[in-house]
Parts: sequence; structure tokens; C-alpha cells
Amino acid sequence: MIEKRAFDTLGHANHGWLDAHHHFSFADYHNPARRGVGPLLVWNDDTIQPDSGFPMHPHRDMEIITYVRAGQIDHEDHLGNRGTTLAGDVQVMSAGTGIMHAEFNRGTRPTQIFQIWIQPKERGMPPRWDNKEFPKGANANRLVPLASGHDADIEAGALYIHQDAAVHGATLEAGKTLDHTLAGSRAYLVPARGRLRINGTDVDARDGLVLSDETALRIEALEDAEFILADLP
Repeated sequence: MIEKRAFDTLGHANHGWLDAHHHFSFADYHNPARRGVGPLLVWNDDTIQPDSGFPMHPHRDMEIITYVRAGQIDHEDHLGNRGTTLAGDVQVMSAGTGIMHAEFNRGTRPTQIFQIWIQPKERGMPPRWDNKEFPKGANANRLVPLASGHDADIEAGALYIHQDAAVHGATLEAGKTLDHTLAGSRAYLVPARGRLRINGTDVDARDGLVLSDETALRIEALEDAEFILADLP
């Protein structure tokens, strides 16, 4: 089963410094039909203006994956972690027993991110943060594991998360087709740019696609595209 969630139907809050679109119920956006897919609870499409961001605030028992689409995001937390994640790269924060962190756009242009929250399979794990550069062009016409709880993906270079799930990224040239077999029973896919056809369903940039009982995926690029796929238990 495939459920398309068009970008213009997402929850939306524009705070000036932050323009946020919510694929699932979040903050002041409440939609009983959009409470998440399995352990995937949040998928926010955020644009953050320069010299602004989220001041220090707490999280607990959540795997928070940030994929930077454009610009940069600067992280700091009470554990002493500091780092900058650039476009095409990923950061993962396991909130575990509790973490205080801040995120800012210290760059000169707007930052665009997908922020993805996945419930961990165990509560009370030690908090941690990590980020990783993914070689530009490495995900051309193939899925690359970005964050995962699967051993094979970790060995392939993915950042670790405490869940039997995986977040993959890819760029796909117009006219190219990619076949993928899901490890889990459901998935969520969002193009960062471009248009795709997934098992016969067309999806535009920043739309969301819920995939249930669709084990085998055929992903066709109707134009040059970049997308993120969350493979979920």
C-alpha cells in the first residue's frame, strides 16, 4: 500500500527565522491521521535563516537524525560535543537518558534540513552525538546507508542508531531506475529535490510517501533527483 502526502498538505509553521513543514504531528500541528510510521515519529522539513537557530534545550530517549540539504548546521551539547554538518552530510544524536543541545546556522545562507526522529528500541541508553561526511557523488544512482541499526550498514559506514531501522540517501539521474528490497515491513520516502515514480506512484520534491507491505521498490527518476528513505520495522 502506498500513501502519498503532498507537500502542500503538511503541517506548516513560519516563525521568520524558521520555516518548518511537518510530515507528522509535531508541536502545534495535530493530525490524528499523521502520528508517525512505526518508530518514525517526526520528519521535519526545516529552513533556518543565517545567524539563527534553536537555543539549548533537552531531549530524551530519541534517535534524532539530521540530513543537511543545503547550507550547514552547527551543533553543541552539554557533553562537550561541537561540530558542523554540511550539505549532503548527516549528524545523529542519541538522546538516551537525556541531553541538552543547541543547533544554529552560523553560515551566510539559509540552511535546509530534514530532521528525523526515531524511537529507540531500548530506553535509558547513554546519550551521544556524532556526524559524518559522506563523499559527494558516492550516492549517485545507488542507495547509501546514512544511519542504521543494522550491522551490515554500520560496516558500510553508516552512523549507528539504537533501532532496527535504516535511513538511506541517494541521488538518481533522470531516466535511471533503482531497485531496492526493504529490510523492514514499512518505509517512508521523501525527495529532497526532483520527481520520482515509486512502484507506479509519482512523487514530487518534498512530498512524503508511506510504503506499507511494499517489500520490493522500483524507484524511477522522472528528472534528476535526491531522496531520503527510512526503512522501518
